Amino acid sequence: MDVLNPRIPVGDWINDILDWLTTHIAWLFDFIKIVLDGFYDGLNYVLSTPSYLIIIVVLAVLAYFVRGWKFALATVVGFYLIRGFNQWENAMSTIALVLVAVVIALAIAIPLGIWAARSTTVSRIVKPILDLMQTLPALVYLIPAITIFSVGTTPGAIATIIFALPPGVRLTELAIRGVDKEVVEAGHAFGASPSRILRQIQLPLALPTIMAGVNQVIMLSLSMVVLAGMAGSGGLGGAVVGSLSSLDVPLGMEAGLAVVFIAIYLDRLSNALGTRSSSLRSRETADA
Repeated sequence: MDVLNPRIPVGDWINDILDWLTTHIAWLFDFIKIVLDGFYDGLNYVLSTPSYLIIIVVLAVLAYFVRGWKFALATVVGFYLIRGFNQWENAMSTIALVLVAVVIALAIAIPLGIWAARSTTVSRIVKPILDLMQTLPALVYLIPAITIFSVGTTPGAIATIIFALPPGVRLTELAIRGVDKEVVEAGHAFGASPSRILRQIQLPLALPTIMAGVNQVIMLSLSMVVLAGMAGSGGLGGAVVGSLSSLDVPLGMEAGLAVVFIAIYLDRLSNALGTRSSSLRSRETADA
């Protein structure tokens, strides 16, 4: 290699790795595609099949019990406007994809965050990986995902999971490490096992920060789902991409506003659930 005129073919190396993976473990990618597509299709069927009025009522009732009548009323208005924009099916597809990505991202992020909080070695290994995941441009995730899974829902879901996962890990680790050490030592002094200390002391006290991480995962998933429209995942992202390619301003604005309404609903809902959950767990801990 010319030291004064370096050329490091890291892109070629990554391409070779992708070729090797798609050749030797294609069965694993096929399995992942079947699971993700099945999960997404099931949620999309549940959300898209009933009348839009039924879904609005369900979302409004959930909003009422979680946050109150004002939030329920805003939910009705917001989702009715989405229907009025003729973006209802796209919105339901987007919500289904967000739910798939959030569930899988949290299933990975929270246990990994707890492990990192309990092991300095794991934390040191995970942190630079999370740094890379958070600083890599979001669209770059779509390139290997499309290479492996072709276009469709699966590459969009995979890219969304990877993009949204880091804050869940970081805030879970931060939350567990931030629990008062004297309280944990008191648990040890009374002979509580590590798993019981985790379940009955650390997780309840860390829950507000963990829920902040959950909220971040939801918001990042929604933002990435729109970009995932470039991978053919459809939904509101597909509408935005379609409006760009055809310079259809009305379509782009209506799809964009629908994303805003969904983002506000999911943000307020997850924040309220976090507050209620932390209050409930604190009372349970006090009773114990």
